Amino acid sequence: MLFEVWAPDADEVGLRLSGEPRAMERDPARSGWWTAEAPASDGDRYGFVLGGGGSGSDGRVLPDPRSRRQPDGPDGESAVVDHSLFEWHGGWAGRGLAGAVLYELHIGTYTEEGTFDAAAARLGHLAELGVTHVSLMPVCPFPGTHGWGYEGVSLWAVHEPYGGPNGLKRFVDTAHGLGLAVLLDVVHNHLGPSGNHLPAFGPYFTEAHHTPWGAAVNLDAPGSDEVRAFLLGSALAWLRDYRLDGLRLDAVHALADGRALTFLEELSTAADALAAELGRPLPLIAESDLCDPRTTTPRESGGIGLQAQWNDDFHHALHAALTGESQGYYADFAQAPLTAVAKTVTSAFFHNGTYSSFRGRTHGRPVDIVRTPAHRFVGYAQTHDQIGNRALGDRLSATLSPGLLACAATLVLTGPFTPMLFMGEEWGARTPWQFFTDHTDPALAEAVRSGRRREFAAHGWSADDIPDPQDPATRNRSCLDWSEPSREPHARLHAWYRELIALRRALPDLHDPDLASVRTAHDEQARWLAYRRGDLRIAVNLGEKPATIPLGGGRRRGGGDRVVAAWEPVDAPGGDGLLHLPPESCVVLADG
Repeated sequence: MLFEVWAPDADEVGLRLSGEPRAMERDPARSGWWTAEAPASDGDRYGFVLGGGGSGSDGRVLPDPRSRRQPDGPDGESAVVDHSLFEWHGGWAGRGLAGAVLYELHIGTYTEEGTFDAAAARLGHLAELGVTHVSLMPVCPFPGTHGWGYEGVSLWAVHEPYGGPNGLKRFVDTAHGLGLAVLLDVVHNHLGPSGNHLPAFGPYFTEAHHTPWGAAVNLDAPGSDEVRAFLLGSALAWLRDYRLDGLRLDAVHALADGRALTFLEELSTAADALAAELGRPLPLIAESDLCDPRTTTPRESGGIGLQAQWNDDFHHALHAALTGESQGYYADFAQAPLTAVAKTVTSAFFHNGTYSSFRGRTHGRPVDIVRTPAHRFVGYAQTHDQIGNRALGDRLSATLSPGLLACAATLVLTGPFTPMLFMGEEWGARTPWQFFTDHTDPALAEAVRSGRRREFAAHGWSADDIPDPQDPATRNRSCLDWSEPSREPHARLHAWYRELIALRRALPDLHDPDLASVRTAHDEQARWLAYRRGDLRIAVNLGEKPATIPLGGGRRRGGGDRVVAAWEPVDAPGGDGLLHLPPESCVVLADG
């Protein structure tokens, strides 16, 4: 077996394999690379010892930067993984994003067990719900057992407490058997503060740029060719070795990259090439707060070429409309929230060259709604970020009525964007989803604890009210309660989600990618909004009083409306074209 590592500043590099030292030689064809041939089998432990130059390893055995497995955590030795040993069941043609319904899932809290196998046993619930893509939050190794995953290290490996490499493969295999595609959230903009040994090997980070996490990942400074290759190789390995169906790219706006050919374009090109080779779609979905349509514009048209991006503007508008909250970035949307919702469902971005009071400047760029298919934007009412980054990790279900939750579901699942749900949302889960960590370094643990309390104290919260991220109870509170879906009021909401997803699958107008054809009407004071999608009209009443909604002006010829689905009993509009919608309720109507 060939062992290799990039360590350009080292004067010598040693391999430690199954406890035995072995010499490594410089690779004459690749500057900075060291190699060694040695017999090894799946599970054998190994690591590298760096000597001279750079940071060195002081005689310590360091894990492989490209480690496929870390059985003892980020600081332990690496282990050989033979991917050919896993037996996959059946073929899988993949699923594209057009017509998709995404479901964001965190392995560590989807079940109390917090493992791939326990989560896989619950995938039937998602297949029955009508979900098409499971979007996993990060699964790279991080210190301890429980955490969100965004402070991961060892970007080619799988968190051992979740079940390691084979656990992830069993999860994907089970999902594919149920017709579910699996996406994975990957983090390229930073690595965790603990267990990150990359700086000892080479210039994986650069002081040329600074981010909220410190020195930036080196995408454009000297040595960045190899760093890019490292990240590209990791991304493609997830898609190839684990048969994943696409990647969600965390906070791409935080990638400091001044090169003419950006890392994201390289990644997009490589993923498309692998998709062609494998014969199945491999979409890349960006998290970006830039409101820049070039993120998903095809490369041949001058864009980056990613297949989709999260649309926080739609979330913020919807959240402000549902809750009335106006703090922070909600301020721009709260002035006229239904107007903001209407703008996003017809224009994708709210900030498309408009002034953002939160940023104190003009923000965003208009989307070409004629040429850009709506499924390039992911729409949602809740995500891990929008729940977990609140002081108490409270979901919408903590404060909203079942009727308003049903309205939120209707706007997400009948809207023009690719819809995404956050786990448990479909039944109005009452469990919070809080920020939790399991740092093994006491100093780091205290810094995280005090830092979070300090952050929310600035917004008026008492430190005693902020959950301790390091307390195991914080993670335990965040686990889904699987007894909820079978009892009220959760069961009714769950049935509504199933009905809406079934309608989205059955009615072509609900997955029509034409943004330019969406027509809206709304009344801020009465708190209702309606929009047309083809032969369908959707109306929601967020108010506490019945709403009379004039639909007559937008009706097509060929007969009256009929009710396709309704949260509360409602009659179709009469000859006057007026819809009388109960408070905190919603309806889907069809022509004829």
